[in-house]
Amino acid sequence: MYQSGQPSTDAVTLRSVTKLYGGNRARVVALDGISVSFARGSFTAVMGPSGSGKSTLLHCAAGLDQPDSGTVVLADQDLGRLDEAQLTRMRRDHIGFIFQQFNLLPSLDVVDNVTLPLRLAGKRADPALVNRIIEQVGLGGRRGHRPGELSGGQQQRVAIARALVSRPHVTFADEPTGALDTTSASEILDLLRTAVRVEGQTIVMVTHDPVAASYADRVLFLADGQFAGELHEPTADEVARGLTALSSRTTRLGRDGRNTVGTVR
Repeated sequence: MYQSGQPSTDAVTLRSVTKLYGGNRARVVALDGISVSFARGSFTAVMGPSGSGKSTLLHCAAGLDQPDSGTVVLADQDLGRLDEAQLTRMRRDHIGFIFQQFNLLPSLDVVDNVTLPLRLAGKRADPALVNRIIEQVGLGGRRGHRPGELSGGQQQRVAIARALVSRPHVTFADEPTGALDTTSASEILDLLRTAVRVEGQTIVMVTHDPVAASYADRVLFLADGQFAGELHEPTADEVARGLTALSSRTTRLGRDGRNTVGTVR
């Protein structure tokens, strides 16, 4: 158990986290001593080129992967001190997940897909809460529909409701709009932002899309496993310029072999 005296105001904190893949001859540094905190009730987007460490950061923060060094604290617990059974309970009870491919069970209707995590945890679903969340994501008239009877945008709405119904400590979203058209993507991002601003949820989203990132309170840029800057409440154009500058910067770093990026708090 992480001991801090008082409950942290941060939903998740990573301290000097390093993650390596491969053997000595083909070793890849996916995360290179990263330190970052995600405040409760915040919406953070994480961006960077392919191979920058975005997904690895999300996986380590969510306890899906263990760092080689450093600590991850979530819900005031050091994930590195938990065994696999405890990590499973942590993810089930305190973390919501939203994926690009929805991951809904095709044989279950909207209500059963939304309440599945609660039933797996042996908890009774509050019908009033479930109905309210389903209404909030705009599926009040689709409660009895199965995934095959829903559009892609509607399926992602089900996935969002499923992630939020247990009131998680934090929700991790991995490219949640990557498989959606522009209109559906905008609607999904509005739902995520409302979940933060109205419901007090905490969301950490990995995305490659500057428009999606512009819905967040903060955008963090990753390059070569390190943080390379951040923006607060940016426009999509500002995010796009940041990505362009990041691409130019990483190209120069690749030529001269230096990397001087620091950590972000």
